[in-house]
Amino acid sequence: MLNLECQVDILINNQEVLAQNYAEIHDPGKLTDVVGRVAVGTAEDVDKAVQAAHNAFLDWRKTNSKERIEKITAAVKVVQDSMGDLVPLLVREHGGMLWEAQTDFGIGMATLEYYAGIGENFVKTEFIEDDSSWVSIEKKAKGVIGAIVPWNMPVCLTMMKVGPALVTGNTMVIKPSPTAPLAISILLKRIAAILPDGVINVVHGDAGVGVALTRHPLVKKIAFTGGTETGAQVNSNAASFFKAVTLELGGNDPAIILDDVNPADIIPKLLKGVYTRSGQICFAVKRIYVQEKMLDKFFNTMCDIVNEYKVGHGLAEGASFGPLNNNKQYNLVKAMIENTKNSGAVVRELGSKLNPEGWDNGYFLLPHVVKDEDHLSQIVSCEQFGPIIPIIPYKTVEQAIEYANETEYGLCSSVWSSDIQRALAIGQQIEAGSTFINNHSFESLSLGMPFGGVKNSGMGRELAGEPTLSAYIDYHTMRYLK
Repeated sequence: MLNLECQVDILINNQEVLAQNYAEIHDPGKLTDVVGRVAVGTAEDVDKAVQAAHNAFLDWRKTNSKERIEKITAAVKVVQDSMGDLVPLLVREHGGMLWEAQTDFGIGMATLEYYAGIGENFVKTEFIEDDSSWVSIEKKAKGVIGAIVPWNMPVCLTMMKVGPALVTGNTMVIKPSPTAPLAISILLKRIAAILPDGVINVVHGDAGVGVALTRHPLVKKIAFTGGTETGAQVNSNAASFFKAVTLELGGNDPAIILDDVNPADIIPKLLKGVYTRSGQICFAVKRIYVQEKMLDKFFNTMCDIVNEYKVGHGLAEGASFGPLNNNKQYNLVKAMIENTKNSGAVVRELGSKLNPEGWDNGYFLLPHVVKDEDHLSQIVSCEQFGPIIPIIPYKTVEQAIEYANETEYGLCSSVWSSDIQRALAIGQQIEAGSTFINNHSFESLSLGMPFGGVKNSGMGRELAGEPTLSAYIDYHTMRYLK
């Protein structure tokens, strides 16, 4: 039944704007359930939102930095107080587990708190003086920031943009994902209520709304998290107007397993980076390289552990992971599994259905583990974004490094060894934005540690201090000769 409390409209100037069209949001784990309705915006709505953000920016940029930080600190409390009602809602719209949605909110809170803590010192004007002159370096807000966020971790990925944008004096127009817009939009409405009118605005819609936002002349920066193909389009649109961009895009993260580990010791920890969010995370482990002499032992041990998993609804007790988020990805992953079976690779379907009678009423897939001798096969080379993981043998460490780097992606990676110095030496040779040692999951992230990719995995960094904040300001330098 439709929960009218979950109707989400466009938010401009802290006021909800009724749309002519609405889209229903269905539960990916119970497709017959309508979770809520979301407004479908237009290019005209984008223009109104950007104009509102621009008008608000003229005053917000002048607001004392301490006052801005007080508002952001208050927003942390808003996020915390919203967990009770919005966490279950988020699970029902994006298909994740309850603990995953709680983690999403927790990282979002921590991110806002982090930028509130470092923002005041960053925005201070710097002075450099010598015998001949003095120089002042001001850090001025850019203006309106356009943020486009995905469905898989919408709270933390939005707050990674809201924190640095607001603390440096910018205003925002935010476009949530059409497949999980409800919880994040309600949360943003609550945060907007403690801010001056127009500082945060929200417009929903499809790709046309995204194009209107990225090409609007008053939008001075785009912060985007999503797929590489869409990111390329965003970058092209922004480049036409010389906008700054931060792009956190797809990944094909490798995990290199050295021959000095016991598979049974590391696999439970490794699997946290494989099947969390059903594998639908940009920096999930997407390919595992194992020394050929231990390949069968590693494969069999992993299969034994994965076979204990139970797949079900994110709110169901006992579920290990939930459904895929949408029909398009569900069909892509199913086709990928069939192609892999036909390729000659060893494919094991594992685990069990927590609720077999409701299985066909959701985008559920059991976990799959693949043993593949071909390091260039489709399942190895692509970003699967589903509950399937290939294991590939290597002969030498040099070959493993070569395999790991043989990709257009470069988001994250990991090396697993009992010899930390050996692992670090290998990690330094991997072409990625981050390399984790003996871990590869949410726990691997740390506030202040720059997060982002190289190659086709994006440009710019989030979660960091000065590298992130600098992307939201323009430097204005004045020099006086004595």
